[in-house]
Amino acid sequence: MAANYWESTQRRHWQFSKDELAQLREKLEESEQSLVQMFPLPQLRHLSIYFNQQLGRLGKRLGVRQQALATAQIYLKRFYCKIEIRRTNPYLVIATALYLACKMEECPQHIRLVVSEARSLWPVDSLTLDISRLGECEFFMISEMQSHLIIHQPYRTLTSLQSDFFLSNDEANLALSIVNDHYMTDLPLLYPPHIIALTAILLALVLRPNNPGGAATNMAAATAALAQAQAQPPARASSSNNSQNNHGTSDKDRQQEARVSKVQRFAAFLTESVVDIEGMVDCTQELISFYECHEQYNDKITREQINRFVKARGLDKP
Repeated sequence: MAANYWESTQRRHWQFSKDELAQLREKLEESEQSLVQMFPLPQLRHLSIYFNQQLGRLGKRLGVRQQALATAQIYLKRFYCKIEIRRTNPYLVIATALYLACKMEECPQHIRLVVSEARSLWPVDSLTLDISRLGECEFFMISEMQSHLIIHQPYRTLTSLQSDFFLSNDEANLALSIVNDHYMTDLPLLYPPHIIALTAILLALVLRPNNPGGAATNMAAATAALAQAQAQPPARASSSNNSQNNHGTSDKDRQQEARVSKVQRFAAFLTESVVDIEGMVDCTQELISFYECHEQYNDKITREQINRFVKARGLDKP
């Protein structure tokens, strides 16, 4: 992996603003207007959820580690920034992205095994999947991505900061889960990996799934922590003094105090750093919005709409 993200092809060629990304996609749809009108598809988030599930299923069969799965998801996003999805068989593209990602993440899988497992997983939809087709698709994908294959992930930042913010196992696992989930959004194409990792830590500290207020309450808590960081450094001594003076409090109260102390420590870190806090706010909003959208996801409808254009255009035929 290239040592410096700031000089990487990921930052120079594959980090977009929201407007730039929207224009790319709009231009793609305009170039294939007849296909777009003939074969309506679910919203992009639902497509991303479906692709993530299919990648996960294939990756599980092959024993692929999470880093390679994450790289494959970014390859999919980059590829479909250049190629209209209705021109492709997504099952072939998913298998190809995973095969290529495993090579780049130094956990290669034999092409015959990838093809065999993919055909077993998608017996009806992947009739076009054979070794030669996957090989052709691999070169096509590399070409469309301009051979920019090295991916910087948020995992390294998350691991290195876990001890700095005294994250519990539950909090660390939640942050890791949030990082994994962000690949189903546009965030990998919009923000640097360290912003994603810091946002995941923030959400792990403030998210409370059983809050009566739900997403609105969680969003308010996250925004308050970021606003505190933008305003001024919190009094660091206060949390330690409070902990010394509250020997008689209940376990629940002590847990709450510990959590507040972690949020204050995190806010102090953001204050002293040059982190893009506005970017973190946007990431927070996007992730919470994604979780709300996930509740409306319908796997059956999404699969049927994808399979409809695959079969109608003969993309499943050898």
